[in-house]
Amino acid sequence: MPYIPFTDEQKQLANSVDLAEYLRVRGEKLERVGIEHKLIYYDSSGKHDSITIRGSKWFDHKNQVGGGAIKFMQEFYDMDFQTAVQELLGQRVTPLSHSPPKAIAKEEKKEFRLPQANTNMHRVYAYLIKQRFIAPEVITHFAKQHTLYEDKEHHNAVFVGIDENGVPRQASKRSTNSYGNSFRITCQGSDTRYSFAHFGESKRLYVFEAPIDMLSFLTLYPKEWQKHSYIAMNGVYENAVLTALKNHSNLSEVILCVDNDEGGIEAADRLRDILNENGYSNVKRLAPPYKDWNEVLKEKNGVYALPAVPNKHKEEYHCQAENLQYLKCRPDKLTSQIYAAFKNEQYKYLAEYALAGSAFFIDKSCEKDMFAKLRAKLKAEYKPYTDKGKITAKQKNLQECVTAVMKDLRQTARTREQCINTAKLLYRLADSALRLNVEDTLSELTQEQSESEYIVSEPEQCMEFG
Repeated sequence: MPYIPFTDEQKQLANSVDLAEYLRVRGEKLERVGIEHKLIYYDSSGKHDSITIRGSKWFDHKNQVGGGAIKFMQEFYDMDFQTAVQELLGQRVTPLSHSPPKAIAKEEKKEFRLPQANTNMHRVYAYLIKQRFIAPEVITHFAKQHTLYEDKEHHNAVFVGIDENGVPRQASKRSTNSYGNSFRITCQGSDTRYSFAHFGESKRLYVFEAPIDMLSFLTLYPKEWQKHSYIAMNGVYENAVLTALKNHSNLSEVILCVDNDEGGIEAADRLRDILNENGYSNVKRLAPPYKDWNEVLKEKNGVYALPAVPNKHKEEYHCQAENLQYLKCRPDKLTSQIYAAFKNEQYKYLAEYALAGSAFFIDKSCEKDMFAKLRAKLKAEYKPYTDKGKITAKQKNLQECVTAVMKDLRQTARTREQCINTAKLLYRLADSALRLNVEDTLSELTQEQSESEYIVSEPEQCMEFG
């Protein structure tokens, strides 16, 4: 990445971002505890809540590390300094006041009020048509529904989320600047169960990260669009989607149209799991061929479009899983093979030994075929949002898996049920070893890159729209 000379003011502004609000927009789960928030996240070892957040400050009680907003982006999202600052400055940032902590403790839910509307929508129409290439008839439809308008004070585009009775419950603002940094922000007091949307009579619900993405998609695919349903999450937060599905019994098919970048790929997996847990099994992903749907629209209009960005962890994990070689399991030597591979940090061999052992204990009569099935299972079940732990946490998890397997392999006589349990432990060990090997590989690649070099890879394959 080329060097960007940020000013001291820009650095201070980025480092003073309210992390709790920023992470909500990004789709992370937070729980309020007094004057602080706990960040809830998952990795291969399970659920974690060791990170506490207050304003722009955070602390990881498990790893005994903390700091400001920039360091959080570097530690938790593995960003370099420049990327972290850019990400944080992409939001509308209000520097935190230096008021005493007791002022925070008295925080109350603010009343929701829509921003006062302007007498016309000239600025919004100009911005959406000329800069975003949205079809005028699409804009007009939502303007007539009173879910899109121009605010009086700053001439922002206001996107309104209404409840089942047509009452406004949520609103987000998007700047219409033709110069300088743009921003989007959720209005105070908004109910996150509702968001900018359109509901039709078909069974299909299209889900987007932002209103601009949704309007872009409708511009790209205008044919009979009103018969389907569409919703913008304002990030990757699932609340509004679940409420929409609950309140509209006709909806049974969900199409995830989130961005085709690292965050969007993670969000697609996470949202699919959440929807499945809530009884919605018919979930598909429709990925744009560029970074997002507005970038597709830009490309159609002859403007440079940001490319799709693959998820590095998912891509590398799939590659390494596919390259695992079958090694015939020797039960009498499996313990020593696993121990030696672990001690020598030969994680690829460790994954191969473990997966071959898992196949053996499932069905030794077709061990090789079972190995291939388990290898495909690793790829299918990998979710990058569950792989956020630091390398030290992954090392600890691997050690725990090895310990559990070594203890289990001491058994001599086994029932069928015990064999299946052994196979599960070995499969978990293979996954843990592979995750750690991926982390090592990506760390080496990062170290090898110079600031002027880029690693270019193909974006995740997209579904065809039809």
